[in-house]
Amino acid sequence: MGKKTETMFLVKGLQLFCCCLLLLTAMPAMAIDSLRLATTTSTENSGLLAMLLPPFEEANNCRVDVLSVGTGKALKLGETGDVDVLLVHARDKEDQFIADGHGVDRRDVMYNDFIILGPATDPLGIAGGKDVSKALSKIAAAQATFLSRGDDSGTHIREMKLWDGIDITPSGRWYLEVGRSMGAVITMADERGGYTLSDRGTFLAYQAKTDLKIVVEQDPGLRNPYGGIRVNPARHPHIKAELATRFLDYLTSPSTRKRINGFQVNGEQLFFVDK
Repeated sequence: MGKKTETMFLVKGLQLFCCCLLLLTAMPAMAIDSLRLATTTSTENSGLLAMLLPPFEEANNCRVDVLSVGTGKALKLGETGDVDVLLVHARDKEDQFIADGHGVDRRDVMYNDFIILGPATDPLGIAGGKDVSKALSKIAAAQATFLSRGDDSGTHIREMKLWDGIDITPSGRWYLEVGRSMGAVITMADERGGYTLSDRGTFLAYQAKTDLKIVVEQDPGLRNPYGGIRVNPARHPHIKAELATRFLDYLTSPSTRKRINGFQVNGEQLFFVDK
């Protein structure tokens, strides 16, 4: 093949490539829908969302934009129509959210439990207990360092309910409200040698990074249910109501329930679905 013929083939190939490139750039890009999800830091910190979201996004050609905040803030985002769907854990507030007309179609999704964490030395000797009221009473009486999320999250709401149940209003230098996520509070409690209330899932995700140990667990008052709620489209017509419904259908489907029950960190199951 002569140089002239070679050059001609190269020019034609280049022309064909440019034509294909022009056609591709001229075609309208396939629209990808988006769903705004407000959820708790526990579902994000534990790694659960990283496992659950990709199959839904692929099946629905969408992107789930996650706002990981405390339950109180998540519900506020729902009230103002800044998200489409919620995954939260504060049942009393969830019920009020729906009663006030902000949300519809609440569904039980899963549960885990709360635990009391403390330093490995356990200076109060409460390790191994299953009575959270006795443990908190002992912490308050000794004025042992206790770190509270103090952020209106589901964990903070439960903590306040537990203190209220023993007629104690925690205050003073021993009681620190830090306004941070659960992972950050675990780190701070570890640094200060203090106690804190945590959901089990986040603790297991952070276990390798902390010397804190579980000192109280398995009290019935520590059960922690999560609910999925669609923001009411009658209040906010721009809400992606259909996509939000599909998301709740996905979360409560048999295949996803099986995935939730099978999700583990360090060989331990983090979340549970009633069979």
